[in-house]
Amino acid sequence: MADNSFLDPSFNIRWSALTPDKVAPAIEIALSRAQAAIDVIASRDLGALSYENTFLAVENATEELNAAWAKVTHLQSVADSPALREAHNAMLPKVSAFYAAIPLNAALWLRLKAFSESTVARALTGIHRRFLDETVKDFRQAGADLPAEKRTRLEALQTELAQVTQKYSEHVLDATNAWQLVVTDEARLAGLPARAKAAARLSAEAKGLAGWRFTLHQPSLEPFMTYVEDDALRRELWTASAAIGAQAPHDNTALIARILTLRAEKAALLGRAHFADSVLERRMAQSGARALAFVEDFQTRCRTAFARECGELETIKAQQSGGAVAHLAPWAIMFWAEKLRQARYAFDEEALRPYFPMDRVIAGMFELVGKIFGLRVIERAAGEFEAWHPEVKFYEMHDARGRHVGSFYADWHPRESKRGGAWMNYLITGGPRADGTRAPHLGLICGNMTPPAGGKPALLTHREVETVFHEFGHLLHHLLGEVEIKSLNGVNVAWDFVELPSQILENWTWERASLDLFARHHETGAAIPEDIFQKMTAAKNFRSACATMRQVAFAKVDLLMHIRTAEFAAAADVEPLARAAIAECLVPTEPPMPTAVKRFTHIFSDPVGYAAGYYSYKWAEVLDADAFTRFKREGIFDAGVGAEFIATILSKGNSAEPAELFRAFMGRDPDPNALLIRAGLAF
Repeated sequence: MADNSFLDPSFNIRWSALTPDKVAPAIEIALSRAQAAIDVIASRDLGALSYENTFLAVENATEELNAAWAKVTHLQSVADSPALREAHNAMLPKVSAFYAAIPLNAALWLRLKAFSESTVARALTGIHRRFLDETVKDFRQAGADLPAEKRTRLEALQTELAQVTQKYSEHVLDATNAWQLVVTDEARLAGLPARAKAAARLSAEAKGLAGWRFTLHQPSLEPFMTYVEDDALRRELWTASAAIGAQAPHDNTALIARILTLRAEKAALLGRAHFADSVLERRMAQSGARALAFVEDFQTRCRTAFARECGELETIKAQQSGGAVAHLAPWAIMFWAEKLRQARYAFDEEALRPYFPMDRVIAGMFELVGKIFGLRVIERAAGEFEAWHPEVKFYEMHDARGRHVGSFYADWHPRESKRGGAWMNYLITGGPRADGTRAPHLGLICGNMTPPAGGKPALLTHREVETVFHEFGHLLHHLLGEVEIKSLNGVNVAWDFVELPSQILENWTWERASLDLFARHHETGAAIPEDIFQKMTAAKNFRSACATMRQVAFAKVDLLMHIRTAEFAAAADVEPLARAAIAECLVPTEPPMPTAVKRFTHIFSDPVGYAAGYYSYKWAEVLDADAFTRFKREGIFDAGVGAEFIATILSKGNSAEPAELFRAFMGRDPDPNALLIRAGLAF
């Protein structure tokens, strides 16, 4: 199987050759080779141990498997098919069991621990000391010191978790794709912007249907819920969206209980009170209690403003509809929020779309990072690379010294074979080599942004522009990594630190000087008119308490489910308990709005993922709001500050503690007030 493309380490991946029938043979070979490499280390003579034949050897043992499996999982997320899903799911238990077994290999741990306690190990410095210490902590946190019977149980837990979380993810994707709304009476679409209507018409035509077709994918759902005046239609779409993961044959209810139970058992085996403590002990928050206190502090700070904002919606609806002030229906929230925004600021977000054609947004973003970070991004012609879909683009990135630091794929629009949301991932980790040269990194960014429609280019919302910048920030973290230990490079950092490089980039989407680089009318090339810009910035913190409380609700229910697991897992249906736990964080509606737990892929589509870690977004927001104050103070295009951000944050990966890296850039610890000021919530 030497010609199996999943095992081909080439930088230029032959995606057309990555067919489902090759998955099992490739992964079986990679597993066999990786296991053989582990076995060699685990049988080393205890008197002949070295850093190279223990710790570095473990680092290198799984490199081929990591790369091959990354291709499989990536394809499963962007080009799902019955054959690929079957191939992926057939190998998932074996791959999961293999990785779970590494830190539970008693002979291997004996040798790693023996070397770590040697005089030679104690003399290690710099990145090698960091790598040794982090590896020892990884092994201990994964159960290396457990007795044999507990190690065996832990391996089984890991394997089952991989399977049930994959099934949860499939349910969300399949439920999303299984539903559609076809409207044949155009009058019922009153209020819907022409662009969204044209996209719905194209969607219907693509399916051989008459009328306008709407789906549960975000680019279709969001404008519908925001602008369609027909309350009954909005109710129909909202009801379907709220039911994702909650109805047969895609019901996640039992899977949630099982996932929570398995995670709790895993934490107990590791001697932790609950899964939150187990996950967070080596993150910046350090414990579930500290993370929960952080989240609840934001809840307290936002409570008054949140109540006021909720009341304002009820008032404007009563005023404009002639009814009494009362709780809104959940399918009316986005609609009346937009009415209030337009009344208060005379600002319609749709007015910005013509200024955000995707090609110009991307080009302007590249120009921006050229100014700040000295980077040059070059798009490769279609015939110069392969990809998994014709829409995918491929780019090379060069730094200020002219080095090819890395390349990346970009896949921005929704497809039924592609999971929802937006994300960044990596395929190859390069970086410094022992001979002094540097290998380029390879990564990717994906999203589900508004696609082209009606002969017009893809015209984005400002929120979508923020998302593009966000994912590109993650990508920079990977591509600019200068850590010679691959597992410590780029985004392989504490999860409550990983969002700093992504979220800080969003700040430039609000600055006039940076917007002028890319926010140009797709027909005239004109910049955003000053009056629209002023309205946009004036409305920036519109309902910011509600936006903050929404994040608080997600983070709080996540933490509570992983702290009070016995209570949640024992319930016949987790939803009532989840809703009661965060009721004060939810906009009061009639009927009550359900939580997102049954479609909460961040938390339940991976054995760990963002589980007990969703608070990380808000935690890192504190870091990014504070760090951006330095750019604001010294110049948003200041190349010197940009170079320091690369040197202290983007290039460092997990080569030092996150708090140490932040202090290296800011000269002090983070100031939480920076976020409150930015959000208009300081008091």
